[in-house]
Amino acid sequence: MADNYSTPAQEPAEDTEVSQPPSRRRGILVVVIAAAVLVAIGVWWRSTYSEDTDDAQINGHLIQISSRINGHVLKVYVQENQAVKRGDPILDLDPRDFQVAVENAQAALASARAAAAAAKVNIPIITVNTGSSLRSANADLASAEAGVMQAEQQLNAAKARVLQAQANNFKTQSDLKRYKPLVEKDIISKQQYDSALAAANANQAALADAQAGERAAEEGIRVAREKVNQSQAMQRYAQTGPQQVQLQSARAKQALAQVEQAQAALDQAKLNLSYTHVVAPEAGIITRKSVEVDQNVSVGQNLMTLVSLENIWVTANFKETQLRNMHAGQKVSIHVDATDKDYSGRVTQIGGATGSVLSLFPPENATGNYVKVVQRVPVRIDFTNLQKEDADHRLRPGLSVEPKVWVK
Repeated sequence: MADNYSTPAQEPAEDTEVSQPPSRRRGILVVVIAAAVLVAIGVWWRSTYSEDTDDAQINGHLIQISSRINGHVLKVYVQENQAVKRGDPILDLDPRDFQVAVENAQAALASARAAAAAAKVNIPIITVNTGSSLRSANADLASAEAGVMQAEQQLNAAKARVLQAQANNFKTQSDLKRYKPLVEKDIISKQQYDSALAAANANQAALADAQAGERAAEEGIRVAREKVNQSQAMQRYAQTGPQQVQLQSARAKQALAQVEQAQAALDQAKLNLSYTHVVAPEAGIITRKSVEVDQNVSVGQNLMTLVSLENIWVTANFKETQLRNMHAGQKVSIHVDATDKDYSGRVTQIGGATGSVLSLFPPENATGNYVKVVQRVPVRIDFTNLQKEDADHRLRPGLSVEPKVWVK
């Protein structure tokens, strides 16, 4: 029995193995080769037709909400991390001081407009008055000059009367001298002598009267000449009429300028009043809120930060070797880790320098220990269909993304 039991143990070991068919081994080899070829094709396709990187993130605008005026906070409408839409109220400042400023500016504008209207009305009035004054001055001057001529003629007449009176007086005085010895000798009568004496006295009085008339005529000439001088002065003043009109026109323009200045002051007062109501400039998320009710704020003081969700983009840092075929306008597939979704985009700009050059402390390679390092260049990628692909605003600045740029 022992011999019968040991017989199977002496059979060759290779007879127990299951032989593989040659066709199956060839199939496995073909599959492995095909997979390797597909992987190689995929790597080649990826390296040839696209460029990607994991050094990328979403960027956006961080809008600093600040006050444009000094004021007292009456109400705050938002809280930390609250979502707001464009135009939503953020806070209110006390408007009373600015309402008073608007009223004062309105009153100043009304006063300036009234002054401008009065200055404008005075232009034609001064034009007419100066024209009339010039004509009147010319007429007065002509009349005064005529008065001088008349006074001179009267003086000539007075001088002629004086000559005549002197001649008559000389004759009667001579007759009186001749008659005096004759009357003493009774050659002529006393009556004749008295007549000669009366004629002599009369002619002497007439001479005095003529001389007084001559002096009056001379005084008349002086008065007439003074009147001429006065009329000439009035004429010169009246001739300044055009300059007076120009002066009034300048005053009217100045009044109009003051109206514009008052209007500008009113506009500024209204602007300041509008600044008391602060609204969100864009849709976004409120962060870093530091303002509270009853707080006094100053111009330019940062009150909170608004993270814009409407205007976001991707900044991808590609290796310099990846930029050979990359240019603006190429399509991009953007995978976002936070949402595990792909978004469409387009290359907008390629940075003007590498990240190391734009760093705070650029590297210095003048020491001789230079080691070549592949540099990275920032590339801006804009989303092309963000309103549809991110309607619920799940994307945030700072999120990591993996963009793939289709360079061919």
